[in-house]
Amino acid sequence: MTTATDRKFANIAAEAHDAGMAAADRATPTPMIVIERANPFDDTSAIVKQYEPIMGGVCGFAWVHIKGNTAFGHWAKKMRIAGGDYPSGLAIRVREFGQSLELKTAYAHAYARVLEANGITAYAVDRID
Repeated sequence: MTTATDRKFANIAAEAHDAGMAAADRATPTPMIVIERANPFDDTSAIVKQYEPIMGGVCGFAWVHIKGNTAFGHWAKKMRIAGGDYPSGLAIRVREFGQSLELKTAYAHAYARVLEANGITAYAVDRID
């Protein structure tokens, strides 16, 4: 049985996802250039190989951290939108955009802003890989 609260939280999550997708669509990652040097411990040694640019930029992860011991946290975990342990919090992981840290981060920040605007404590977290 779907309750009014379930519908409210589903609408907030959908709005947050849409905002995240739009933010990532507007983002332009800085391409990552990977090179191989003759001596990997000497940045002045000769370049022996340069790989194709990685257009998505550096690799990494991003997620939205929310409190777990809240009505929204319980709902998000029940819906499998978020995972983690109570009471420290839950993570809404950004699964889109391959390995692009910049796109994932743009999504996470926009998602968190929508949650915050709806009274849900949230913030974006990212980590380079």
